[in-house]
This record gives sequence, C-alpha cells and structure tokens, in this order.
Amino acid sequence: MNSFPPGFLWGASTAPHQIEGNNLNSDWWVQEQTVPGMEPSGDAIDSYHRYREDMTLLADAGLNSYRFGIEWARIEPLPGRFSRAELAHYRRMIETAFELGLTPVVTLHHFTTPRWFAEEGGWLGERAVERFAAYAAEATSILGGVEWVATMNEPNMLAMMTTMRRMMTAAPQATEEQAQEQWQSPTVDQDPRPQLPPPDPEIGARLVDAHHAAREIVRARTDAKVGWTVANRAFVARPGAEAKKRELEYVWEDLYLQGSIRDDFVGVQSYSSQWVSEAGIEPHPQSPDNTLVGTAYRPDAIGIALRHTAEVTGGLPILITENGIATSDDARRITYTDEALRHVSEAVDDGIDVRGYLHWSLLDNYEWGHWEPTFGLISVDRDTFARTPKPSLAWLGSVARAGDLTAVGH
Repeated sequence: MNSFPPGFLWGASTAPHQIEGNNLNSDWWVQEQTVPGMEPSGDAIDSYHRYREDMTLLADAGLNSYRFGIEWARIEPLPGRFSRAELAHYRRMIETAFELGLTPVVTLHHFTTPRWFAEEGGWLGERAVERFAAYAAEATSILGGVEWVATMNEPNMLAMMTTMRRMMTAAPQATEEQAQEQWQSPTVDQDPRPQLPPPDPEIGARLVDAHHAAREIVRARTDAKVGWTVANRAFVARPGAEAKKRELEYVWEDLYLQGSIRDDFVGVQSYSSQWVSEAGIEPHPQSPDNTLVGTAYRPDAIGIALRHTAEVTGGLPILITENGIATSDDARRITYTDEALRHVSEAVDDGIDVRGYLHWSLLDNYEWGHWEPTFGLISVDRDTFARTPKPSLAWLGSVARAGDLTAVGH
C-alpha cells in the first residue's frame, strides 16, 4: 500500500501552445486575436527557448520523465511544406531529455492545428484524416529512441471544442458584448456556469479514424509504444441515474476509450469528479474549496478514472498523463497530489496496470484563454521568465526517489 512498482515513470506534462509563445500559425493564435474575452498567449512563458532550463529543473528534482508536445502549426506552416528547422528543434528537445536522464513522452497534437488546416474545415474537412496522417509521418522522422508517443491529447475535449466552434459559426451574429459574455474557455468553468455542449459523436468518430491512421504510421516507423490520452470526467451516479451515467460516459469518454483498445497504452487525465442525476451532469457545487478553474476538490477522481478506463479497455496499460489542481496555495497542491497518489496506489494494488504518473503541469502557463489558473510545480515571472520551483516540485521528486508515499511527509 502506498508504494509503486520499479520502473514507474514520475514526471510532469506540458503542451506546446501553452508554454512556447508566439505560435503565430496556429488556429488558437487566430482565435486569441479575434474572439472577445480571450486573453492572448503572446510570449507564453518562452519555453520554446528555455526548454533545457525547464527539463533541468525537473530532472534535478528527482523526476525521471517529461511529457511535452510538438507543434503541428510550426512543423507544417503550409500544406505539404514541412520545416526541417522546426523538426530539428523538437529533436533537440528529445535529445536534451535523454541527456538529462528523462524519458520523453511526446504528444503529436495538443488541441492546436495550423491555421490553414482550420481554414480547410479543420477536423470536419474532407482531408482531415489524410492531413493528420501526413503530419504524423513527417513527425516520426525525429522520434528515434522515444518510448512513448501520444497521437492526440484529449480527443473528447477536442471534439467538444469543435462542436462549440460549429455552434458559434451557425449562430446569428452576436454583438461584441454578447460574445464576450458567452465565450468560455473549455477548461475554465465560469460563474454562473454555462453548460458545455457534449462532444458530437460524429466528430469523435473522425478523430478515432485520425488516431488509428497515425497510430499505424508510428508503429511502422518507430519502436515506440503508441496511444492517445483521454479526459476522464469521473462521473458518479446518483441513485437511479446509472443509465444516464452510462449514456453520458459513452459520449464523453467511452467512444474514445474503445478507440484505444488496440493501442499499446492509454493516457488517463483526471482532475475532478461530477455527479450525474437522471437530468444529466450536475454543476460543480459553489464551494470555497473549488479550484481556480471552478471544479470541485476531488483528489479521488483519479482512482475513479483509472478503474473506469481499465474496465472499458479490458486492462490496457495506463499512463497517467495529467493530474493536478489549479490553486495558488502550493501546500494545497501537495495535499491534493498526496491524496490522488494514494488512490493511484490503491488501484495498482488492485491489479490495474499503471505505468507512471505525470503531473499537470510542470509550469504555471497559459490556460486556453486565461492566465489566472495556476497548475504548475514551477512558477514563472511573465516579464522576466524567471523560473521559481515551488515546494511541490521537491515534494514530488522525493516521492519519485522513494517510490513510496509513506516515506515522504506533506
């Protein structure tokens, strides 16, 4: 109990658009300049240039793995035109991880796409799967020695975002004031909380097809284990609401978990849990314990997510690719993570095949339209880009070195 197996991956995760800065060719950059209410990413936290410093802080703390993404919008600035310089940049990141003793977990797509892809229709375009496969084929040229590759991050959330964009396009033209009131970051709950639309299963099926195409390319051209990561809502049913819970689980999670069954692993990402009544998903309670993104304080969510994922996938190996809390109180971050890891340990003891834990996030960064929510183990001054490790980074590193929660206080 509270111990972890040898070879367990311990680390943290990031996403390129959220940390690199000046991702001028991406669809998200365009949105940031045109949608009222969105804060721009700008320089972000300049990890495009400071990745070695970031990885060194991670490794020096005692962690052994780093999940990061490569940015499609940089690698393929025009259709079929691939940047050798950008591919070399991301290869240098991989080599830096190896040099520092970190196992890289590389994500090929983390929400953002080239603006030309969006203009072609994005994931609803006729050539979407073909375009993504061509990008994946080019990306494999830099993946030598990489053991873990995720084709996509949270395709269920991506499908929801695509559904939201389609709804906005179809709606009558709103005034700027109305648009600012209505716009919502997909990862930040507002008050009063609007209801996020469920991801359209038709879009989800397209993403499953794209994932399978990329998966076979990665398998054919590399020795990496390949899968994708799924956002787990960790639904819990009220009495009498089991059927509604199953219905919602399929739309939000199981379509994507079933799409991973022939993968080498699946990434589990969970932060909080939500109750489901016969009427549907219940809003998070209005509580002073809620996080900076409006979610309930539920460190048990990761255990719920692990068990549900194992059940749906038939015991596919799991890598926890994101888990964390948006808070300005780092002591609370340590408490949350300690509790979450105890639930992970219990799941491992019960026979669930968990291969590692990657905290979200390594750094305080741009949170998809907002800067206020802070998830990081390291704080960043956005004017000077100075990095300051928080106590939570040293604490997690101590857990990683010991491989046992009981050996480390909090």
